[in-house]
Amino acid sequence: MASNASTSSDPAQPQSESKKGKGKDDKTKQKSLDITEHLFPIEEIAARHGVSIDVQKAASSKGLDSSVAAQRLVENGPNVLSPPKQISPFMKFIHCLTSLFNLLLILAGILNYILLIVNPKENKVNTYLGAILIIVAFLNAAIEFYQAQKSAAVLKSFLDLMPAKSFVIRDGKSLQVPAADLVLGDIVFARLGDKIPADIQIFACTDMKVDNSSLTGETDPQDRSPINDHNNPFEARNLAFNGSLVVNGEGYGLVIRTGDNTVLGQIAGLTSGEGAGKSPLTREIDDFVKIIASIAITTAIVFFLIGYFAVYKDKPSGISSTLNFAIGVFVAWVPEGLPATVTMLLTIAAKRMASQNVLVKDLTGVETLGAITLLATDKTGTLTRNQMTVTNIWSSLNMYSAFRSAGNAGSPFDASSPGIPEVLAIASLCSRAKFDRTDVPIAERQVLGDATESGLTRFAAANIANFDDLGDLYPKVFEVPFNSENKWAMTIHRKEHPNGKLTLLMKGAPERILRLCSTILVNNEAVPLTAEHSKAYDDMYALMASKGHRVLAFAQLLLPGGEFPEDYVFDKEKKNFPTTGLCFVGLVSLEDPPKHGVREAIGRCRSAGIRVMMVTGDHPLTAEAIGRKINLVLSDTKEMVAKERGCSVDEVGDDEYNAIVIHGEQIDSLSDADWDLIFSKPEVIFARTSPKHKLQIVKRAQSLGHIVGVTGDGVNDSPALKKADLGIAMNISGSDVSKEAASMILLDDNFASTVRGIEEGRLIFTNLKKSIQYTITHSMPEVIPNLLYVIASIPLPISAMLILVIDLGFELLISLTFAWDPPESSTGLMKLPPRKPVTPTSIERRRRLAARALPPVIDAESGEEIRPSFWARFQHDFKSMFTGVYWREKFEHTEDEVLVDAGLLSWAYLEVGIIETIGALVTFFVVLYKEGNLTPALAVDLQKNNKFSSGDPANDANVELLARAQSSFYLAIMIMQLFNLFACKCRYRLPFGMYMFSNVRTFVGIFFGIALGFFIVYTPGVLVVFGTSRHTSPLYLLIPIAFGVFIIFYATTRTLILRKLRPTAMNDEIIGLNMVPTIKTMFSRTKSIQNQNK
Repeated sequence: MASNASTSSDPAQPQSESKKGKGKDDKTKQKSLDITEHLFPIEEIAARHGVSIDVQKAASSKGLDSSVAAQRLVENGPNVLSPPKQISPFMKFIHCLTSLFNLLLILAGILNYILLIVNPKENKVNTYLGAILIIVAFLNAAIEFYQAQKSAAVLKSFLDLMPAKSFVIRDGKSLQVPAADLVLGDIVFARLGDKIPADIQIFACTDMKVDNSSLTGETDPQDRSPINDHNNPFEARNLAFNGSLVVNGEGYGLVIRTGDNTVLGQIAGLTSGEGAGKSPLTREIDDFVKIIASIAITTAIVFFLIGYFAVYKDKPSGISSTLNFAIGVFVAWVPEGLPATVTMLLTIAAKRMASQNVLVKDLTGVETLGAITLLATDKTGTLTRNQMTVTNIWSSLNMYSAFRSAGNAGSPFDASSPGIPEVLAIASLCSRAKFDRTDVPIAERQVLGDATESGLTRFAAANIANFDDLGDLYPKVFEVPFNSENKWAMTIHRKEHPNGKLTLLMKGAPERILRLCSTILVNNEAVPLTAEHSKAYDDMYALMASKGHRVLAFAQLLLPGGEFPEDYVFDKEKKNFPTTGLCFVGLVSLEDPPKHGVREAIGRCRSAGIRVMMVTGDHPLTAEAIGRKINLVLSDTKEMVAKERGCSVDEVGDDEYNAIVIHGEQIDSLSDADWDLIFSKPEVIFARTSPKHKLQIVKRAQSLGHIVGVTGDGVNDSPALKKADLGIAMNISGSDVSKEAASMILLDDNFASTVRGIEEGRLIFTNLKKSIQYTITHSMPEVIPNLLYVIASIPLPISAMLILVIDLGFELLISLTFAWDPPESSTGLMKLPPRKPVTPTSIERRRRLAARALPPVIDAESGEEIRPSFWARFQHDFKSMFTGVYWREKFEHTEDEVLVDAGLLSWAYLEVGIIETIGALVTFFVVLYKEGNLTPALAVDLQKNNKFSSGDPANDANVELLARAQSSFYLAIMIMQLFNLFACKCRYRLPFGMYMFSNVRTFVGIFFGIALGFFIVYTPGVLVVFGTSRHTSPLYLLIPIAFGVFIIFYATTRTLILRKLRPTAMNDEIIGLNMVPTIKTMFSRTKSIQNQNK
């Protein structure tokens, strides 16, 4: 998108990028956010763009010629942001299909077909096995793809697709054109309620204010003026940015930036320049796949060599038979049903979160939210309502709470209390804010005006019965708008009183208003203002301001009819209106209050061991005041400690305070040691931050090992949302750019949903781990018999088809029920530390690893880091494997908990997996002995002589016997896995009690799983496919039942021993957390204010 149609080489004038040139230069420009037009006279900027303007009479400006505008539109493109690069649905599906787990399944399927080619006669069943494995991989990818497409479709429906219109002056006429058709040099007219359609330089305006909160996080409306005295473009008074809202007045501006070159577009460019890395769960699943693949490949190679040299060397088909065996061992290691289990569990969790108004764009984001160690949150619109609200009123020397439910028995809020009617009248009449409509209840209306006046108007409307009629009852006859010089606004109305027909109303900065007053309203009477009154005013003002509130003073003057008759003409130039001798009515404090539930949510996050920090563009004092109300800041800052001790700030040690507030201006100059100090503090606020700063904070936190979640709603939050491990955007108040960048969206803008998501994420991780532990335990009863079949020549205890129906049959049905398992205790999950805690030890270890990692390549032109090539990384990692340091660090003890850890693998492969293998083999040989009088030794001899091979009528009895034994082996695994199911359900408690019955779906899964198992064994017709026998006696299942009881006993003993050796560590209690709901504590706040007033 072009930022200028001119060819000027002035450095203040960006060159045309109409063709959207690619490469490093564009990226550098996007990240610089440079804009300098505000430093030059408007006449010079207008000359550059070849446009005629009239600074004195802006409406009379000629503007661009329509032909010139049309030409520039063709040259530079429309005034729209470039949409994010979209990946085609086909490529999205391929991305899902090429996950390591699916690739492992596909490889296993291909290897089955290789077996079919090597030995077609013995491996006919592989025709179906290979197809099933590959189909499972495609189905698994299809489920993940469907969920991603569904989330994308929901997101698309939220984005604002309505084309905006703008008023421009072209050919000397005022026209309304689509905002997308604006070009450089256009003259734009914007008024109250309009959204600025491009970056413009103001050259004429009247009382114009804009809301930049979506760009900067600054909640205060910003004055606009043709005169500028700031170098920083974000503070320049003569600039209005694309996407900001006009909340007061009107103005004319010259378009200086359009499309991607606006500040909004450049911030979006920062977002597109940041890539989101793999989620922790994805990385850990990939690691697990690598472990499984390594074990499978290693055992396949080892037993290929053993099988060839020990068994098949002297046989004619030695190579093919050994290869057949080796590939069979490899396939046996692959848990075919596990990918579908993981995907389905995450899908179920995502659906459950959607019912709680949390949209997950990426399935693994469900678990990532539970893994975060640091939550960086925006303030405005995320923690607070982005709506100024009247909090307290001080009038007639009494303090009132604006919240009726928080009324104090001593002085409850009442619209008829002394002084309150006057406060309400001034709030209503001395204002430029107005409702957008009057035909609906007040709660459903929108207020047009700046945030402060909007809050006053909404409060007054809620407490004045005939609010909509006030303008007609007391018409305005004169007005002096608020300006930065006076710092007050004044109106005069036809409002009758005993001494005349006119009443002067005023509101503004308290210190300015007090200077203009000589009396104070006390119990509906104007009494002389004394030093005692001034002292009471000083105390109340200081108290309100210390809470981070915005404080306004109200005053009035009942104009005497003799001096100011009803037809008196007031004149701004003559200043023939009184500005002294007013009556002080009272103080009103407003705040952008925390959203309901935010304080409890942050308290629960901190109790869960998650570091919560505020990253905002707002003022440090305001940010700290809000932080102290919402459990984010509880302890003293360095400055507070110094004040309490009566010493200088430099004398306070770094270990003497736990809270820190960092101004954005400090960030660029922070050293590595400074960053380490900041992140070592439990309570951190970053204020006055830019989008670049937010991004830098996220990167610094990630470099320490933090799994970072970022919440935000503004455009300024989007780069950090994209870079974070989990970006969480707001739906209602959030910008389109932030929703695109985030991986999770709170549909109802309720921050408390984040905590529910964290708990859900922790629960799904726990349940995933239990499910995987349960699922892969049956691998050993599948692999070891295959090894014994070749090495010891025992009859094959379980066929490939039965292995497949274990993995994709009852195991899949039962493992899915883990998705609905509740936590083992109601509060335990949120008392545990994050599964990858960041500690000084972990930071030191991470830096050691980083020091030995392959350093990135620095691009000579842009100075940006470029990731080394795959081959360079492979060589580096391969060489590292031959060093002692590599293996010491590989097996170094850490506090991290991963999805598949040594304890889980030990349970599945060395402990219960072996118990199940023994139990199944005992069942197998007992059946052979009882049904066919075959001892193990005799069975081995028959196997060596191929007496169990089908096709020879002489072997039919042995084939039937083997079918019964295999059926019993298959059912034995199922029975023991049912006991293992309950053993795996408990990580912290013993595997019995009421918790075992808390998930009804477990028993539904067991019912259908058992039904499927017996269906495969006993149903005529099915027997042919799976090689089972309906003559199998259920009596033999008593053996696996006995082994199952032993598994429960073993699990109980194991848990009791681990409790003694490695007790579960819980988070320390945080002193001072206030977990009482916000709305219930307004009473205590009011009580505190009044107590301090006494």
